[in-house]
Amino acid sequence: MPDVPDGAVAYDAVVLAGGSARRLGGADKPGVRVGGRALLDRVLAACADAAVTVVVAEPRATARPVRWAREDPPGGGPVAALDAGLRHTTAPYVVVLSADLPFLDEKTVRRLLDALAGADAATVPHAAPGAPEGGSVALMAPPSSSGEVRGSPGTLEEAPPTLDPASAERRSTDAAGPAGSQREGASVAAPCPGTPPEQAAPAAHGASVDAVTPSDRGSRTAEGLSPSAGKKQVTGADARPDGVVLTDPDGRDQPLVAAYRADALRRELALLGAAHGGLGGLPLRRLVGALDLLRLSDPVASFDCDTWDDIAAARARIREHGHVLDEWISAVKDELGIDLDVDTGVLLDLARDAAHAVARPAAPLTTFLVGYAAARAGGGPEAVAEASRKATALALRWAAEDAPDAAKGSSPTAATEPDAG
Repeated sequence: MPDVPDGAVAYDAVVLAGGSARRLGGADKPGVRVGGRALLDRVLAACADAAVTVVVAEPRATARPVRWAREDPPGGGPVAALDAGLRHTTAPYVVVLSADLPFLDEKTVRRLLDALAGADAATVPHAAPGAPEGGSVALMAPPSSSGEVRGSPGTLEEAPPTLDPASAERRSTDAAGPAGSQREGASVAAPCPGTPPEQAAPAAHGASVDAVTPSDRGSRTAEGLSPSAGKKQVTGADARPDGVVLTDPDGRDQPLVAAYRADALRRELALLGAAHGGLGGLPLRRLVGALDLLRLSDPVASFDCDTWDDIAAARARIREHGHVLDEWISAVKDELGIDLDVDTGVLLDLARDAAHAVARPAAPLTTFLVGYAAARAGGGPEAVAEASRKATALALRWAAEDAPDAAKGSSPTAATEPDAG
């Protein structure tokens, strides 16, 4: 089982990777490489600490072990695929992802989970004055520490990849795509005007959170977004939100970049299956339209690759100066099958010192030897840091010997050492 940080929310992950990729001409989209790594492997890296990861698709080679599932019949659409994957999970929270998210990372997945778990913990049933026991309740949650409330604009330092006009136009109509298509799941819930700050869900840093209150169910039923909308009775613990989804730059929900309560998904899947005699061919909006969702705005992590233009935009962004080094290191770690977080700044400083004090070829050779020494010492960030410290000190001593005022036969440490004779 993957190591989960102390205090972190435990979860399972379901990755939908069996779409037909019509906009890519039927290409093997999960296997398309961005930054040297398959799109599917990039998504799997983002949910690497899931207790169980289920990929709904035909089995293939992946960068880490996963469980495989297949909807019945194959190609039955995202709702059937999600149901097939969910059957292999047991955690109370499940992260649901598509396999075409080049910029999704572990930090974003944790933001989704923390927002959902935090809203669960903050939900306190409050019966209206004079209401009988078991009456309706409202979602009550404190405002965020940043003072943001539902509907406030999110702030991100990174800008999303530049998209061509045709791609942007295509994205604006995705929610009305053909039944069974992966992107048809983009459902837009009506906002809740007049929601007081004390009823707004806590916002994650750098993102806005939208709270969907029980009153929205009536409007959803009227809009016909789900045949099961409005059937959930909001009493007691049911006032908890059903999930947290990312929204794209235009504010549209991306239900395949989301964290959900597993019991809420199972409840609505059962209702849909009973109402339609099965789940095959149903659009994802039929499912998510019945759920009470919180929203996090993240135009970068929500970027998905549906066309070759999207692929080109993602590849170009990865090669930008501010991203290329981190992307390259991640790709190398995946290729070598290692999972090690080290201070790259220390290694870069070491390479610089070795190149300047000795010779330029000394930089890669020295960092290789540092890595080897760290492995011999048991590995881990501490071993890398200690080996880097020793090698850096050696490079500085080496350079000091060549200083113009260096005394003949002296060394940087000679003055502090006892006279041997």
